[in-house]
Amino acid sequence: MTMSQTDGVEFASRNTNENGHDDDDQLRSQWVAIERSPTFERITTALFCKRDEKGKKSQRRVMDVSKLDDLDRRLFIDDLIRHVENDNHVLLQKIRKRIDEVGIDLPKIEARFSDLFVEAECEVVYGKPIPTLWNAISSKLSRFMCSNQAKKISILKGVSGIIRPKRMTLLLGPPSCGKTTLLLALSGRLDPSLKTRGDISYNGHLFSEFVPEKTSSYVSQNDLHIPELSVRETLDFSGCFQGTGSRLEMTKEISRREKLKGIVPDPDIDAYMKAASIEGSKTNLQTDYILKILGLTICADTRVGDASRPGISGGQKRRLTTGEMIVGPIKTLFMDEISNGLDSSTTFQILSCLQQFARLSEGTILVSLLQPAPETFELFDDLILMGEGKIIYHGPRDFVCSFFEDCGFKCPNRKSVAEFLQEVISRKDQEQYWCHIEKTYCYVSIESFIEKFKKSDLGLELQDRLSKTYDKSQTQKDGLCFRKYSLSNWDMLKACSRREFLLMKRNSFVYVFKSGLLIFIGFIAMTVYLRTGSTRDSLHANYLMGSLFFSLFKLLADGLPELTLTISRIAVFCKQKELYFYPAWAYAIPSAILKIPISFLESFLWTMLTYYVIGYSPEMGRFIRQFLILFALHLSCISMFRAIAAVFRDFVVATTVGSISIVLLSVFGGFIVRKPSMPSWLEWGFWLSPLSYAEIGLTANEFFAPRWGKITSENRTLGEQVLDARGLNFGNQSYWNAFGALIGFTLFFNTVFALALTFLKTSQRSRVIVSHEKNTQSSENDSKIASRFKNALPFEPLTFTFQDVQYIIETPQGKKLQLLSGVTGAFKPGVLTALMGVSGAGKTTLLDVLSGRKTFGDIKGQIEVGGYVKVQDTFSRVSGYCEQFDIHSPNLTVQESLKYSAWLRLTSNISSETKCAIVNEVLETIELEEIKDSIVGIPGISGLTTEQRKRLTIAVELVSNPSIIFMDEPTTGLDARAAAIVMRAVKNIAETGRTVVCTIHQPSIDIFEAFDELILMKNGGKIIYYGPLGQHSSKVIEYFMRIHGVPKLKENSNPATWILDITSKSSEDKLGVDLAQMYEESTLFKENKMVIEQTRCTSLGSERLILSSRYAQTSWEQFKACLWKQHLSYWRNPSYNLTRIIFMSFTCMLCGILFWQKAKEINNQQDLFNVFGSMFTVVLFSGINNCSTVLFSVATERNVFYRERFSRMYNSWAYSLAQVLVEIPYSLFQSIVYVIIVYPMVGYHWSVFKVFWSFYSIFCTLLIFNYFGMLLVVVTPNVHIAFTLRSSFYAIVNLFAGYVMPKPNIPRWWIWMYYLSPTSWVLNGLLTSQYGDMEKEILAFGEKKKVSDFLEDYFGYRYDSLALVAVVLIAFPILLASLFAFFIGKLNFQKK
Repeated sequence: MTMSQTDGVEFASRNTNENGHDDDDQLRSQWVAIERSPTFERITTALFCKRDEKGKKSQRRVMDVSKLDDLDRRLFIDDLIRHVENDNHVLLQKIRKRIDEVGIDLPKIEARFSDLFVEAECEVVYGKPIPTLWNAISSKLSRFMCSNQAKKISILKGVSGIIRPKRMTLLLGPPSCGKTTLLLALSGRLDPSLKTRGDISYNGHLFSEFVPEKTSSYVSQNDLHIPELSVRETLDFSGCFQGTGSRLEMTKEISRREKLKGIVPDPDIDAYMKAASIEGSKTNLQTDYILKILGLTICADTRVGDASRPGISGGQKRRLTTGEMIVGPIKTLFMDEISNGLDSSTTFQILSCLQQFARLSEGTILVSLLQPAPETFELFDDLILMGEGKIIYHGPRDFVCSFFEDCGFKCPNRKSVAEFLQEVISRKDQEQYWCHIEKTYCYVSIESFIEKFKKSDLGLELQDRLSKTYDKSQTQKDGLCFRKYSLSNWDMLKACSRREFLLMKRNSFVYVFKSGLLIFIGFIAMTVYLRTGSTRDSLHANYLMGSLFFSLFKLLADGLPELTLTISRIAVFCKQKELYFYPAWAYAIPSAILKIPISFLESFLWTMLTYYVIGYSPEMGRFIRQFLILFALHLSCISMFRAIAAVFRDFVVATTVGSISIVLLSVFGGFIVRKPSMPSWLEWGFWLSPLSYAEIGLTANEFFAPRWGKITSENRTLGEQVLDARGLNFGNQSYWNAFGALIGFTLFFNTVFALALTFLKTSQRSRVIVSHEKNTQSSENDSKIASRFKNALPFEPLTFTFQDVQYIIETPQGKKLQLLSGVTGAFKPGVLTALMGVSGAGKTTLLDVLSGRKTFGDIKGQIEVGGYVKVQDTFSRVSGYCEQFDIHSPNLTVQESLKYSAWLRLTSNISSETKCAIVNEVLETIELEEIKDSIVGIPGISGLTTEQRKRLTIAVELVSNPSIIFMDEPTTGLDARAAAIVMRAVKNIAETGRTVVCTIHQPSIDIFEAFDELILMKNGGKIIYYGPLGQHSSKVIEYFMRIHGVPKLKENSNPATWILDITSKSSEDKLGVDLAQMYEESTLFKENKMVIEQTRCTSLGSERLILSSRYAQTSWEQFKACLWKQHLSYWRNPSYNLTRIIFMSFTCMLCGILFWQKAKEINNQQDLFNVFGSMFTVVLFSGINNCSTVLFSVATERNVFYRERFSRMYNSWAYSLAQVLVEIPYSLFQSIVYVIIVYPMVGYHWSVFKVFWSFYSIFCTLLIFNYFGMLLVVVTPNVHIAFTLRSSFYAIVNLFAGYVMPKPNIPRWWIWMYYLSPTSWVLNGLLTSQYGDMEKEILAFGEKKKVSDFLEDYFGYRYDSLALVAVVLIAFPILLASLFAFFIGKLNFQKK
């Protein structure tokens, strides 16, 4: 606040001590001291009053506000803003008055758009627009042949308008009308693949003249955050990257002018403005301010979390998404559906703060909302109404109703204007608002409304303003941003490094776990190769070579988790890169440099464990040099996997490419295939493999050691002879060349990583697919909403009662936290009950407890169904639960999702025709008929929109014919019209006699008053009202109006918003009452207890609910349904199945080329090793790819499985058997590909027996690795842990495969691991079936032996043991599949 000198001191003295002028003189002298300071000190120095934790103030003193600690900042903001509703307005008023007194004009921005067209190009396919394997293949072929068909779809169709400063504009419209596209276009963030025409300007400047992404802030409707960071840390980093804009320069100018005019500012306002303008600091006062106004203080230090890790609630994430953008220097805000998951009171509070900002700071704000309450609607100054990609109305909010009255439509009393606007443009809902009774109603199209608006005074005024050129004054130019980044390069690098280090600390368990596994594998390796190097001859040199290759392979595979970790963060990086938080290099450099210590540690641990125990050359210098090579290789490998993740970004594709890279590096590494044995035209592969340089460096370090210097008969040292045999003799000096090459690879891969992040397209959304049939003929389906279920099935009405329910959990700090406190109530048949309360009151928690979905915590109290204690197995059969988060199988269509639910949840005595009729009726009722053939897809990437997913969630439960339905926020994410449709259907269901309970956040008047009863909760899980609503909410209003000090409900206001407002924490503090205690002492509470007791007694007269089985269908029907679903999911998942088929083909072709016809001529042991190497390559690497890619596929479906298992849709064995069997056809096809390609190219012997053995062995291999990957997913809490364990599994099956260390040489104490390793049996079957019966003599290590004898002596393979091998090979997949089925039924990592 700015005022005269005397006023300023008087204000300050009142804030410190009210007892005289001594403090005035002291403050004046302190302020004079500040003014005498140099400018750079003066802008960070203020008169600050420290506070203790109780809020008690100390004497004001001169302080450097850049050095405030966390407690000081929090207490300062708490004192400055005690009640957000009023104090934030006062704060902004004081800041504005201070600015005005020194005569500074705030820069403002006016955004204009004229004739804006946006088009998207869609791919046309024949048949249903579903991404099946066939569609994916034909699409790729058509693109290759340049014959693919495309169709352009218009999203925005020539829209024009002006978003003015000092005003808040509301953007309304039905789903898919182009609201998000308009917001993205105005903020400069449209996807480059979209074709755009038209002009967009800020203050008359086109986008090419400044940086729109920095000038405006766009708040997405998707909540995308780093789950490991806390709320405060997320805001701190966002604020740091966005900088302070013009705050610092403005503070300097205000300070300079105040000094000239002799003005002493309000000390608190001065301290706030100076602290908020400090740039580049780790923490900022602005973070505490944003936490306060958004109501996030309570969860400030809670980690954000995600689907697999506990964190903040959905509503809190929505607020965090808003806070992440407004914590920066905002001037222009474009906000997309910011109220999803928030109660109407919280939404009103946030938008009130934004309105205050717009008016007092001259901000420009455009907000799209789905269901704004009347009070929230009235906060806006202007309104844009959209439909079908066009703007219908654009003008003052106050005049919109009169415009539509002129068109013949009137908004009824007690009807939300926002609801009216969204329904009046709908063909299905328009007629009810027709007000010209004397005229016959005729549908008024959107085009007609647009024409009428253009001819109206408002339309003509808008066209006139758009036709005038904007005055480009310097003041208006100051509002624009011309720099891409707010911080200097060094500051950006420091901030990114700080965040990366923090994330590494948060993921320390993964790194420690990985290091622990490495020590475990190292212990195994050193004991398997125990003292191998102590004997120096060509045979033991071969084993030593195997140990070196194993070390290299282990460190190569150890880099794979880096790929998943990078992909998991790519989405957040892309968002922040598009927001110009930092450039790609600032993200890439810390990601690379901070991983160096981890590579150093893991390489050192491995070298220290294995070097001397295995028996390498004992010189310390050679120990260090081996460590350096392993360190450089590990560094280059994790850099390579990071680069792959950055280039491909899709989990399955990146994993497949990662597997291909492992194949290429290993095959061309010089061990599996010797360099001299490679075709000359493929030798470049050897020189491009980091593994080959590591092999050169390690072998040179070892075999040029003095102990290998014995001269052989060929007049060479033994070491040189060993290296020559392997084609690795490049001289003693080759070590440092190899080390330099590995460092070069590290730099190269990190450069690729940075360039990929910089230049590659960031959008993950798939290309839209449309059907050729729908493209050629377009018809509109005018289905009518069913008034109620015509095909309603018989059911038993049930009463649900609960008394004194308590729910207590233990926090990570070991403290007890009570989330529900003595909750008592009853849900009755035919009664629609609303469960309401502020965000975090415990609504979802209560539903989870009552429905039996909590997996941890202590639940107390009595819960009864039909007068008897609830039995969960029975209750799950007769109840439905619409979860807050929409979890569905991504590869089914909408109709198939409903069919699947009906198939498994409706009893077997209901005919298929009846089930289909019910499915069709629900599709019609919930208005999903037009999209019934649309694929569900993955949220935020492909498939259905948010509101379509929400409707699908409801529909999936409705088809199950439940007696009791719990719905957790069924209208969140829906626009007002869609919410009305859904709630109309819900009301109809309740009227059939079912028991229906809904939690609800932002109900409109109509929706709220559709409920019969209300349970109102407050923070702490306490009930503050339970009873009937009454007509026009009269009963609940009457109850709260009895409380002294409660403000009256304004006319035509939304009772739900009023109730949430008067029962909020701040309102309760103002009233000085405990509403929960008041309810418990009320007569209503006593009446409710009597009613509940009577209901229980009445219900006890009925029969106990007993069902003949836990499931609606027989085991056979459950299995058939699950197999049907899994078949469709796999067939429509080309990114999984097509990529692994392509990988198999690639691996087979590579082996065929490298080992061309090598199986025909076997003359020495090396020829046999080459053939064995080809088998090893296909077995290990095709298995690795199958195991890696199946992880994500099964992990995606696991969350769906948890939901379906809770609903008792099937036995876990039916699901797991279907999951196991659906893999077989694809593994079968891969095996056929192997036989067709590899068998003739390598030149194996053609006989039915040998061909079958090759096919059978590979088929079993693929199943084993697939099922092991599935098992890993179900026994680990998340994909990251599964990937870390997977790498160790690869190392073990490599070590005990019998390739790098043959069976006869494995120590006795580890031979059991050889027998437990599936790869040892597979390689045994492949090699023995081909050569176990061959009697030809070969030269093996200087001796002549029969091939069959050499196999038995060197590998331990016997031809007569093939029958046992065949049995064991099929036993492995059966065992792993059984373990998968067992653990998926027993383990549940979904914490609720």
